[in-house]
Amino acid sequence: MTKILVDCDPGHDDAVAILFAARHLDLVAITTVFGNAPVEDTTRNALAICELAGLHAPVARGFAGPFLGGAPPFAAAAHGRGGMDGAEMPVPSRAPAPVHAVEMIVETARRHAGELVLAVIGAHTNVAVALRLEPRLKEWLRAITVMGGTAGPGNIAPTACVNVLSDPESAHVVFSSGVPVTWIGYELTRTVLMREADIARLRSGGRVARTVGALAEFYRQSYIRIYGIDGAPMHDVCAILPFAVPDLVRHEPAALAVETGPGIARGMTLVDRRGIRPGLGLPPPRAPLPPNVRMAVEVDVRATIDACVETLLSYP
Repeated sequence: MTKILVDCDPGHDDAVAILFAARHLDLVAITTVFGNAPVEDTTRNALAICELAGLHAPVARGFAGPFLGGAPPFAAAAHGRGGMDGAEMPVPSRAPAPVHAVEMIVETARRHAGELVLAVIGAHTNVAVALRLEPRLKEWLRAITVMGGTAGPGNIAPTACVNVLSDPESAHVVFSSGVPVTWIGYELTRTVLMREADIARLRSGGRVARTVGALAEFYRQSYIRIYGIDGAPMHDVCAILPFAVPDLVRHEPAALAVETGPGIARGMTLVDRRGIRPGLGLPPPRAPLPPNVRMAVEVDVRATIDACVETLLSYP
């Protein structure tokens, strides 16, 4: 079974991603980072998810802010002040692991060299620092799977998404690391919506499903209020799918770069989709860039949501 470490910032959709990974893969660790809320809150939320579902994967707290820049852009408008509002979560019975998230990532990858998939579904800071501190990490990792950035509209900016804009320099490190990267952008994940009827199915299930149903309803109402979109988007679980239910996502090779300069374009994920054939001898910048990601280009939305609901209903 594929071993996975989830680096996250829970977050309603992070909660579903963690629970999905724990059912379909071997969830060996969770690391937390700032993002949907301050890292103190995202860490508490990760521990609360584990408490709710009886998960025993260690949880290690990571960075509270990015490499550069000022205060990170928390997502209270969509996720609430605590990062995962909408349901009463259990109080965690255990504390975070007594190591930093970077140490957890490096040690877990060393222990499972060649086997570990690293899911990056928050800001990229923990992973970028780990890659810089331990050069062997890129050989130890089987793959990195990322939800973040966009080849279309953004969320926190017109053409940028919070997971990348929170720390563009770190995202650049991850995407240019040489590790095989599977990537899905916000332009697709915003269509993977848990609708009112799906939430009703969850509310007829066990404790885990009912709790996630309440979380999803809060998130759905946020999206109705902010975007006029009637559904709770399951962004982060889309990064788990390629290694859990691969038939649900279609990928193509693509060249992706992160804009790290100042200004309105900061945090953009620039994707070369010109379709120029290689080997023509064209000079830069006409020459096609070499692919560095497997880019998701199509998702089976209905099957993905059904898989999420059925997975959540499988918990007690």
